[in-house]
Amino acid sequence: MSMRGAPLSTRFYSHNRFSSSRRSCGLASSACCKLASLLAVAVAMAACYSAMEPHFHQTASGAKIGSGAAGSLLAAGSLLGGMSTGRLGGSASVFRVSHKHAATSFGHTSAPLSTVLTASSRAGGALVRAPASLSSSSSSSSSSKSSSSSFSSSSSRQNALRKLRGQSATAVEVETKKATAMCIPLDELCNKDVELVGGKSASLGEMISGLASASVPVPGGFSTTALAYRQFLAQDGLADEIDQLLQDPEIYENVAKLQKVGKQIREKILDIPFQAELEQAMLMEWEKVSGGDENVAFAVRSSATAEDLPDASFAGQQETYLNVRGKEELFIKVKEVFASLFTDRAISYRHDRDFDHNKVALAATIQKMVRSETGSSGVMFSLDTETGFRDVVFITSAWGLGETVVGGTVNPDEFYAFKPTLAKGSRNPIVGRNLGSKKLKMVYSEGGGSELVETSESEREHWSISDDDVTQLAEMAVEIEKHYGFPVDIEWAKDGDTGKLYIVQARPETVASRRKTSVKEEFKLLDRSGDELVSGRAVGNKIGKGTVRTLSSVEQMAEFKEGEVLVADMTDPDWEPIMKKAAAIVTNRGGRTCHAAIIARELGIPAVVGSGDATERLSDGDEVTVVCSEGDTGTVYKGELDFERTVEDLSNLPDIPVKIMLNLANPSRAFEYGQLPNAGIGLARLEFVINNVIGIHPKALLSFDKLPEELRNKILDRSKGYADPVSFYVDKIAEGTAQLAASVYPRRIIVRLSDFKSNEYKSLLGGPLFEPDEENPMIGFRGAGRYADPAFRECFELELMAMKKVRDEMGFDNVELMIPFVRTLDMAREVNDILKENGLERGTNGLKVQMMAELPSNVFMADEFLDYFDGFSIGSNDLTQLTLGLDRDSGLVAKHFDERDPAVKKALSHIIKTAKARGKYVGICGQGPSDFPDFAKWLSDQGIDSLSLNPDSVIPTWMHLSDKGGDS
Repeated sequence: MSMRGAPLSTRFYSHNRFSSSRRSCGLASSACCKLASLLAVAVAMAACYSAMEPHFHQTASGAKIGSGAAGSLLAAGSLLGGMSTGRLGGSASVFRVSHKHAATSFGHTSAPLSTVLTASSRAGGALVRAPASLSSSSSSSSSSKSSSSSFSSSSSRQNALRKLRGQSATAVEVETKKATAMCIPLDELCNKDVELVGGKSASLGEMISGLASASVPVPGGFSTTALAYRQFLAQDGLADEIDQLLQDPEIYENVAKLQKVGKQIREKILDIPFQAELEQAMLMEWEKVSGGDENVAFAVRSSATAEDLPDASFAGQQETYLNVRGKEELFIKVKEVFASLFTDRAISYRHDRDFDHNKVALAATIQKMVRSETGSSGVMFSLDTETGFRDVVFITSAWGLGETVVGGTVNPDEFYAFKPTLAKGSRNPIVGRNLGSKKLKMVYSEGGGSELVETSESEREHWSISDDDVTQLAEMAVEIEKHYGFPVDIEWAKDGDTGKLYIVQARPETVASRRKTSVKEEFKLLDRSGDELVSGRAVGNKIGKGTVRTLSSVEQMAEFKEGEVLVADMTDPDWEPIMKKAAAIVTNRGGRTCHAAIIARELGIPAVVGSGDATERLSDGDEVTVVCSEGDTGTVYKGELDFERTVEDLSNLPDIPVKIMLNLANPSRAFEYGQLPNAGIGLARLEFVINNVIGIHPKALLSFDKLPEELRNKILDRSKGYADPVSFYVDKIAEGTAQLAASVYPRRIIVRLSDFKSNEYKSLLGGPLFEPDEENPMIGFRGAGRYADPAFRECFELELMAMKKVRDEMGFDNVELMIPFVRTLDMAREVNDILKENGLERGTNGLKVQMMAELPSNVFMADEFLDYFDGFSIGSNDLTQLTLGLDRDSGLVAKHFDERDPAVKKALSHIIKTAKARGKYVGICGQGPSDFPDFAKWLSDQGIDSLSLNPDSVIPTWMHLSDKGGDS
């Protein structure tokens, strides 16, 4: 045991940060795992006592006998005896030996404390007592305060240790070795070693040893320890000097002062040589992993003892170095990692979250690199980062090394995989994807390190991983989340040489997973008078406004004022000291899993990333509003526009006599709105996906080869990443529908097949070539009237291909179909025949087909129509229009449009009674119940099965229908 004269405290820690995991970390049994750290303490304490034995004696009561350079310690025998009475089941135990003149640091370094050895258990606050029951010279009870105990006898010491080793010799030896080591192989670590090696190293070790059987491959390596770091800082009193510098409160308010102090600390750390013991340990472990080959590439990352906790991510606060080759370069990078605990961003981050700088130590994770520079890599989360929706895995990917994704250098590909259908063995669990631009990639530099190069045109136009890769990664994420028991943030890499996928890091997700699902906060833009200036990927779901401040480098941070909108090419955690002051953040580059996005999310600040040209379009002094509350796309508008923020409590909602469903068409809002109380989606309109996501007329895709070249090029540009334009159409409809279905799974979703009018179809790319001119499209070529028509049937069958894919291939058996604007019984029969021909026969595999009841003929022949359908979903908008004989798009007659008109109510009552008499479903999905709570109450009184409402009407209508609401 190394003894130094520096005023260090010796602490032994065993802290299980991941409390859901009760693994034994390779020990003989779970009981051994619980005892391991206590046993290790006993052995190490006995060794410590032996080294210092000549300087003191100790009574059983802890009274000091004699004095000397070593001061006094509570006898190791007393500590060992105390173990039998202490509480062992706690999540963390702490043992401290401190001495004014001589001690060895095994954990945190602190100022000199009183020279007594204390033992305490954090579990329940119980004290682990220290009687003299193991004393060789005393036979009295441990409570006797007059009994003296000397542990000076070597034989007594060995007898006591022999008793402990009888419990589990292996456990004692392993834990003792780890507690005193300078470096530890990753495969010897587990979650309870956070205090020894930090969160990153402990998590990697946990996965290597605990998830190998679950097919979660993790590259090997080793870690330096917190002990090594603290002994390193103890040299020349550097730790005390750093502590003094960080006591100045001004550095947390003044960015320039923070930068100066941070630089000063880092330079001091880089100037101090490693202690010989650490350097020798690193060399030994490096030779084991590399075989002494100087060309083996390593990644050197930081691993802080306060990092990757369930309540703070510390993502990107310290440095990472890639393609580190050779032992000399390794030593340099480990030193730089140590210094990075005091980057400006790290100092600021810890202060803002009330982490004591003295209580955070750093280890370096040295991990063999995956050859992803010739493959791809990225980040994934075991939930949706924007909404906290738990049933998806969100995966981002780009070519080359993963730092481009983590750092926000590129706009990556994005994928959503659905956990429930993945668990059921779905052939295709991918419910959403977005092709990123991926303009750059990071590769190895000659001679070590890494560099950015431009990607090829082919790389930009193709997905960086395959669907099989997405599925495998999602399966790994699910296994890791299951193992830890909470949502996780994971970095992964694909070896370009072997095609194999690896997990290179996992940590708790600390933002979306902590969001209160019982409270719904919503931001809504009220004023849309401002021009759209910039758009990109939305981070968060809030709105912010302020004056633009464009910064080109971190050196300009001192210019930034609180409440401004930060605009930059890209931000990384170095910008964190000013990000917390921003009203909003806008960047040219970056995806929704980059460090800047993670920190913006954690700070609760809206951000638009990956806009492409924000720094060119926005200028200092511009007043803007940044809107991230309308789905995946975030938009920057000119001017400071009015918006509202509402907060609704969803807990303890009263019972109501009718089911509430959702009107929902936008897949990018599905995971948010699906968390509202609901019985499913009563109306999912395919037109939204066709118009907003695809934007191309289906006939243009089917006639692609005959189109003008300019139009073909536009279609090819939109359909990048897909096998062909027709596949693009089918797959995008399938993905949009699947995302909606996933948001409420396994509750039902009623998908209304396309009901565009001819003028609406004409607005799509290629539409003017195929659509007729109609005087009144509202009652023209639409709905079921199109489906069987030779001019459109092929297009309709593309929709059916998508629906079949969603149900049969993707596994969403909760999807039901709805047919709109069915004028006659013949139409009903023809549509059912087409469904059957396309593998979607009503009643087969549980498929239900509803009819939209919205025409007078549907009212008069309600009973007959039910012979062809499983129920009705009432379209009150068209039913009101056609019952009252008015055009709902005409402002001249708008005042007469009212779903509560007696004639309309009489039609509605008849439809409801007919369906109930046949024992079939009847709901309503028109606008009326969302606009008029009294109308919703009337429908409920009629016995309707469900009301399908716009999301913002759900809670107000719910309360109105309850006993707490009125029936005005």
